[in-house]
Amino acid sequence: MSEQTQQRGGSPVRRVVVVGAGMAGVQTAVALREQGFTGDVTLLGAEPHQPYDRPPLSKAVLLGNAEGSAFDVDFEALGIDLRLGREVSGLRPADHELDTADGTVPYDVLVVATGAEPITLPGVEGVPGVHLLRTLDDAERLRPVLARQHDIVVVGAGWIGAEFATAAREAGCAVTVVEAADRPLAGALPAEVAAPMAAWYADSGATLRTHARVERVEPGTVVLDDGTRVAAGAVVVGIGARPATAWLKGSGIELGAHGEVVADDHLRTSVPDVYAVGDCASFPSGRYGRRLLVHHWDNALQGPRTVAANIVGETPEPYDPVPYFWSEQFGRFVQYAGDHASADTMVRRGDPAGIAWSVCWLREARLVALLAVGRPRDLAQGRRLIESGTPMDPLLLEDPARPLKAATAATA
Repeated sequence: MSEQTQQRGGSPVRRVVVVGAGMAGVQTAVALREQGFTGDVTLLGAEPHQPYDRPPLSKAVLLGNAEGSAFDVDFEALGIDLRLGREVSGLRPADHELDTADGTVPYDVLVVATGAEPITLPGVEGVPGVHLLRTLDDAERLRPVLARQHDIVVVGAGWIGAEFATAAREAGCAVTVVEAADRPLAGALPAEVAAPMAAWYADSGATLRTHARVERVEPGTVVLDDGTRVAAGAVVVGIGARPATAWLKGSGIELGAHGEVVADDHLRTSVPDVYAVGDCASFPSGRYGRRLLVHHWDNALQGPRTVAANIVGETPEPYDPVPYFWSEQFGRFVQYAGDHASADTMVRRGDPAGIAWSVCWLREARLVALLAVGRPRDLAQGRRLIESGTPMDPLLLEDPARPLKAATAATA
């Protein structure tokens, strides 16, 4: 082992324990081996299943087009000690130990990768026919529901709600989506950008009800706060997710306003020898001048490389990716890169009533975020332009026939 691979106290790192066997946890364990770590690597997963990828759950797995989405990783060959069905209940940093129902697990370096958990709808505990969609077990419970073509009510018109509604319509179900806000994706996109997406629901045969809050759920019925009763053979709740960090309370690790682990720009926590990565952690972005909490697949793929590099003693660049995610909904491929919160200019490319269009956000003439609907080339070029900070010409950007890379200030 390299002499650089030291704990903060100076002793060699011999045991790395990763808590969470989703994308972030698995990729951290794999990256450690790829970057030459030769000590013990233990990966603890709360679920009994082989570690799997989550995006297919709302698509191929849900519709019965795939039996699962297990990662193609040979843990034994990599010398990774995979322990499934091992939920961690507490952390004692002073002792460098984790608490589980099966006893304590010691570590030299700990990586927290427990992801996020869905927010539940109050008052529905024990009501039959109410579902979440986060785990493989959730998808397997919902698959026969779709096969029986129930009337389905989806609570929440965010990304997961739209994706589930899409799958349910493909399965031939009658679908009503109820959303408390005035538009879909209200928490993710500005009104002028998200409003045109409301038409996608009707085009697919789904009913979208905005300004609609759920008062209560009864067997077979969703009752809205205006007294409207909506028939529901099944109810799927998709109203967001929160970092799965309750087990860290009392450990001394700093948690943020949303319950996320507050990590630094190398994904180190406030406690020595503990890192955090993926959906459960926020990090400071120099590019955007604020702390980001990114609940998307690409962040769980990129962050582990930074964590592994730090553990093996390298000195990686600060972690500051351009956030990226995609969604397949109602026959459209939607992609987003960057963060538009600090933008001072918005430029449309194409007609949002059409099948392919984009929106660019600029700050001081530099691209900071981009939403692409059916325009993957815009996304690919835009992501590189965000990374490079190349000055853009807003007038050239407005022409959807012009490639983004040909809309820079230098080409004006």
